[in-house]
Amino acid sequence: MTQPPHPDQLALDTLRLIGPAPENWVPPRDGIDHNVVIVGGGQSGTAFAFALRRAGIGQVSVIDAAPDETLAGVWLTRARMNKLRTPKTLVGPEAGLPGLSFQAWYEARFGAASYAEIDRIPRTRWADYLAWYRHFLEIPIRYGTRLTAIEPVGEHFRLHLDVRDGETIRRVVETTRKIVLGNGVAGNGAPYVPDALKHLPSTHFAHTSEPIDFAALRGRTVAVVGGAASAFDAAATALEAGAAHVHLFARRERLASVPVSRTRAYPGAYDNYFHLPDALRWSQARRFRRAGSTPPADAIERATRFDGFHLHLGASWTNASIDHGRVETNVAGETFAFDFVIAGTGYAIDPALRPELAGIAAHIRLWRDQYTPAASEQDDALGTHPYLGAALEYLEKTPGSAPYLKHIHVYNPGAFVSFGLPVGDVPSMKRDIPAVVQRISRDLFLADLDAHEARIHADIAADFDETLYARSVWQRDRVDAA
Repeated sequence: MTQPPHPDQLALDTLRLIGPAPENWVPPRDGIDHNVVIVGGGQSGTAFAFALRRAGIGQVSVIDAAPDETLAGVWLTRARMNKLRTPKTLVGPEAGLPGLSFQAWYEARFGAASYAEIDRIPRTRWADYLAWYRHFLEIPIRYGTRLTAIEPVGEHFRLHLDVRDGETIRRVVETTRKIVLGNGVAGNGAPYVPDALKHLPSTHFAHTSEPIDFAALRGRTVAVVGGAASAFDAAATALEAGAAHVHLFARRERLASVPVSRTRAYPGAYDNYFHLPDALRWSQARRFRRAGSTPPADAIERATRFDGFHLHLGASWTNASIDHGRVETNVAGETFAFDFVIAGTGYAIDPALRPELAGIAAHIRLWRDQYTPAASEQDDALGTHPYLGAALEYLEKTPGSAPYLKHIHVYNPGAFVSFGLPVGDVPSMKRDIPAVVQRISRDLFLADLDAHEARIHADIAADFDETLYARSVWQRDRVDAA
């Protein structure tokens, strides 16, 4: 009886056909624990680990603060959309190998017809795929390991880590030559909370970046502040969990509905965006800020199908207080009381807000240090984004003051103004992961050029000697004698 094909046969064939990963070619250095430390074990961290392996770069370590893989990343924790917001056809972490793609994985389990039917990737299926990718490729991740400080020592770093061992946290110091910050949406900043909400206690308030007990909101009246996708996702999740009423407050008079970034979603602009003049990159970032982040239509419909959903436009919060166990506020001349408030207000980008970057943030070149826009184009929020190099590396604010910065690569939304995408999401993988890996490879190679020069000049044993062909060497006298 013929056995059915293994569901991962295409992936297995892909690895067989590309051959084994190269051996580590980076010479070891005394006192150095890692060539590369990747901060973040989600989709970015695992994709980088695989790409570096295929580049022959060893001594790579992936760390993640989550206690285990079930709580790592966002897809089963803080992400609340039903479907990914990006097209299903985008290249992801497969590194150009179709057998490792989401489509190949999905079709092996649910069939090509099922894949054709989905318009975008279901969030939980994406989480399943990433878990398969990690285990299939045997990507090791050190969970329960939080980076608390980056200490430069010449051209390498001492990393100060809090390592959780059960209920105990050990302080550990390790060394690395390169760092990749693949640590998510707050990786170069922090959740943005409006001033009116900052003083609210956690019993009555949460940002969408935090875990939220939606079941506890059953029968309650909830406020959501914000008008983009995460705000609508939170509102819908609360209503689906049984919240009696959810009021969503958006500061704009109309919801943002024009996805302006699509104008540059073609290979020419995508591949070469970094090479655009600063003024053009700044104007594109400003255009996006003016237009606003657009929630998908199905995210809006997911909330508006509930009679208990109430949308407030042109409604900014300027005050909030706790009175009789509820959050009271006055918005646009009307008084409201809520049992719980959720801020879907996005993230502030500023390296100085990250504890692990505190010791080096003052040396990082920001866009406000590099570019001075016209008065009409001023934007303080964009000005605090790091001004990055071609391989998403930090640059020095003052040349010569912090040469180690070029060894820290920023694969998170801090790269938005420099690279024009929400870096760290699927759209950036095809372009930016190879660029970072190529730069890491170049830097590590040139840093040990003496060792490599000796290696490439080394004597090599011959594959054969002259006895292999001696009898066939042309000799006229031998032919004439015959």
